[in-house]
Amino acid sequence: MATTLITGGTVVSATGRAPADVLIDGETIAAVLTPGSTLLGTDLAASVDTVIDATGKYVIPGGIDAHTHMQLPFGGTAASDTFETGTRAAAWGGTTTIVDFAVQRTGERIEDGLAHWHELAAGQCAVDYGFHQIVGGVDEQSLRALPKLVDEGITSFKLFMAYPGVFYSDDAQVLKAMQSSAATGMLTMMHAENGPVIDVLAEQLVARGKTDPYFHGVARAWQAEEEATHRAIMLANLTGAPLYVVHVSAKQAVQQLAWARDNGQNVFGETCPQYLYLSLEEQLGASSEQWGAFEGAKWVCSTPLRSRAEGHQHHMWQALRTNDLQMVSTDHCPFCMTDQKELGRGDFRAIPNGIGSIEHRMDLMYQGVVTGEISLERWVELTSTTPARMFGMYGRKGVIQPGADGDIVVYDPAGHTSIGYGKTHHMNMDHSAWEGFEIDGHVDTVLSRGKVIVDDGQYLGSKGDGRFVRRGLSQYLI
Repeated sequence: MATTLITGGTVVSATGRAPADVLIDGETIAAVLTPGSTLLGTDLAASVDTVIDATGKYVIPGGIDAHTHMQLPFGGTAASDTFETGTRAAAWGGTTTIVDFAVQRTGERIEDGLAHWHELAAGQCAVDYGFHQIVGGVDEQSLRALPKLVDEGITSFKLFMAYPGVFYSDDAQVLKAMQSSAATGMLTMMHAENGPVIDVLAEQLVARGKTDPYFHGVARAWQAEEEATHRAIMLANLTGAPLYVVHVSAKQAVQQLAWARDNGQNVFGETCPQYLYLSLEEQLGASSEQWGAFEGAKWVCSTPLRSRAEGHQHHMWQALRTNDLQMVSTDHCPFCMTDQKELGRGDFRAIPNGIGSIEHRMDLMYQGVVTGEISLERWVELTSTTPARMFGMYGRKGVIQPGADGDIVVYDPAGHTSIGYGKTHHMNMDHSAWEGFEIDGHVDTVLSRGKVIVDDGQYLGSKGDGRFVRRGLSQYLI
């Protein structure tokens, strides 16, 4: 098997940083060594197959994006990134593992939905991948199927308090699913918004002629997110189920999570880059010659962007520093403007919900290091180590140590990345939600299980490099 030595860099973990050399033998890390040291008297640099010079750069565990939606059917269309294009874009951005969502809807069997997602992903992925299970129809059949998922390496499932008629679960269904979660140790993931209330507000807005994309966020008011988050916490408390709330965007929802955690409950939350950087005000002001006010459709996602004047973005950064939020994922669900987002011209309710960010998460979060929002170590913890622990992959993923997979990113803090379509954009989209963002850092080299897949501005990987990761139960529970 091929051997690789990464030398001269600073290895950064969730707990510290130090100069070190990293030896990879085949697909796994063999040793983390004092710079320039020998192994059994052997000059490593002269004996390995490949030497990667990381002088002046950070050597970090590969990013883990634990919330993606490749090829997700939504709103009469489907997410524009396939497993092939989406994971290739992930690799470009320093993400070496994704966890996507297999889909089951009302009336469908969980086993069939999972099998279909395996078919979509098998042999297509550039990086390693795992699955969560969406349970869109909580019934006796699906409740019987849930415990069997653990043996398949799928140890988390997602419920929706939003989207009536599509994925929605009422409180009784949530209760039953959480009882299964408590019995099996599976992690319940929750889209926490009060869907029936949102649908009424949206209908009322459209009836008054308020149809532009901006009103998507007005309809999905923060009160609907806070209320649903609290309700999910209470049901988790009643059943003893561990709870993970996805794409938290409202500061009031964070306060609910912090309250539950302060009371010793196994409750966790993630946010996404869009809720750290983008705002409802900027969406309102967006306009272009081609799209006019509909330009704001680029940033239609659920949960929605929040008001900067109300301080939501500042509070999200603060929650990441204090661990009231534990992770940053992307909720990568890309749609093109042409033929997809434009389905909602004249009615924001028909705009497919989603933003493409999988390629930019590591960079956008590093910019938070540059601006002093988070520490270098916290960057690694939020984007790699905690996702690995939260979703049962730690030891193999999320860390640079002997025996771990050789998933490594060499990151240049002196580099620069200009984000935007036609620049560093490799996602299957006709626009970028991040057009014009400038990052004071750059992903130089990416290794997936010891293989260099990105280096010096070149993609060296292949379709099918990625393998399915069978996950264990969460390693983050208190």
